[in-house]
Amino acid sequence: MRRLEKASGRLATNAIQRMDETLSWYRRMPPEHRSWIGLVAQAGIAAFTEWFRHPDKPQAMSTDVFGTAPRELTRAVTLRQTVEMIRISIEVVEEAIDEVAAPGDEAGLREAVLVYARELAFATAQVYAQAAEARGAWDARLEALVVNALLSGDADEGVLSRAAALGWGSPAQVMVVMGNAPDGDSELVVEAIRRAARRARLHVLTGVLGSRLVVVVGGSMDPMHAARALIGQFAPGPVVVGPTVGDLLSATRSAQAASGALRSCGAWPDAPRPVLADDLLPERALAGDQAARQQLVEEIYIPLEEAGSALLETLSVYLEQASSLEGAARMLFVHPNTVRYRLRRVTDVTGYTPSDVRSAFTLRIALALGRLDAPRTQR
Repeated sequence: MRRLEKASGRLATNAIQRMDETLSWYRRMPPEHRSWIGLVAQAGIAAFTEWFRHPDKPQAMSTDVFGTAPRELTRAVTLRQTVEMIRISIEVVEEAIDEVAAPGDEAGLREAVLVYARELAFATAQVYAQAAEARGAWDARLEALVVNALLSGDADEGVLSRAAALGWGSPAQVMVVMGNAPDGDSELVVEAIRRAARRARLHVLTGVLGSRLVVVVGGSMDPMHAARALIGQFAPGPVVVGPTVGDLLSATRSAQAASGALRSCGAWPDAPRPVLADDLLPERALAGDQAARQQLVEEIYIPLEEAGSALLETLSVYLEQASSLEGAARMLFVHPNTVRYRLRRVTDVTGYTPSDVRSAFTLRIALALGRLDAPRTQR
């Protein structure tokens, strides 16, 4: 014991010197971090001396060895690098066994070093596991704050900094996917979403907010493809995809559209899964979603009005005549081909086909909303 205690300082110095000679990443570290690593090496050898004195006494090895370093060191030094440092320190001690051990005690000391190295390996894993758990819990809370801010419309520059801290890049295409959250541990749900996103090479920020699972998706030019890659993690029920926007701050609009669409899905029982929030515009408008009402008026009614009264009149009559070309032609006193031509113009202007049942429903709601807004516009 006296020989070991006397040699502990020299062994720690030799270990640090060998790290400097063999580990390029150690030489590149700032002096402050290298000094902390030196203290850890000294504490590790001192802890071995104490452990060798009382091998059967329970000891908190992680505290004895790593307690001298600040918690931030686990961010500056990776687990792989820590394993390299421990290996070098153990090698230095093993090489000095013949010099340090009393005559005849070399085998016992060598066996003690091997047992201690095993215990130190477990202690190292525990330190990094605890740091990862703490960091994971903090990241989960931070991620939930970002998602909630987008959903509530309170997104600001602070959201960007929080998202950057979570590893969010700057994807050009961002959308929000929303549906029912499955039962069980929300952390497992979030981790399943992340795994699915990694397989699909998507950027995601996600969180379980009440009964809803909200996923902010970036990096996909096809919103439906991105939603299908993640849909297996949602509980049964509707899954809606908000409109694609250009950046994270604009995702507030996508999140609010998706939220309104999810509330309105009950009005369209046969909606596909997943479904675009814009495909639920009429249901959202009927449910009182002002953004959907405004979008229907601005994207359908106003363009038709600006294209000429003939289109509005023809579309209105055609819908009232149960989508009958001949009936609409009789009411308008024109040839059916004229009605057919005008309806093609309606499709060109709005993107909706009047002969399609779903499109006809959307067009009818848009006409009604436009007429309701017309008196206010005229005033």
